[in-house]
Amino acid sequence: MCINYTDLNKACPRDAYLNKADNKVLSFLDAYSGYNQIPMAATDMNKIAFITNETNYFYKVMPFGLKNPGATYERLMDKVFNHLMGKCVEVYVDDMIVKSPSHLQHAQDLSTVFSALRQYNLRLNPEKCVFSVDRGKFLGFMLTQCGIEANPEKWATPTMSK
Repeated sequence: MCINYTDLNKACPRDAYLNKADNKVLSFLDAYSGYNQIPMAATDMNKIAFITNETNYFYKVMPFGLKNPGATYERLMDKVFNHLMGKCVEVYVDDMIVKSPSHLQHAQDLSTVFSALRQYNLRLNPEKCVFSVDRGKFLGFMLTQCGIEANPEKWATPTMSK
């Protein structure tokens, strides 16, 4: 089944989430090892202990394989960037975008973001960060000064058949 929402879409106002044209300067940040940066509560370390032939071990940070690290990490990001979200930062799991109307404001916004990360001892992966650009990939889309655009890498190439 295929439904045509053309008229409904014309009647609905555009949601400006990540689609504001006043963001001239963008930086794309990636958290290093995501939830592996979250310290385990001392009372929970014994619950994730494991034994080898030599000794007993426990994780000091949240390990892979637990049920709720994704939700815990997202809650941490909400706490870290609560005062900045929707203003100069957007966060989706371990991907962040800093958006500013000018280079001067962008330097100030980055400083504020870095201070928030430092306050919670969170690190970024420098190999995946891109600073002070006018466009870049974010969550599979191209984010530009004009807003969200389709990523040309995702465009399907038409094939010809007889």
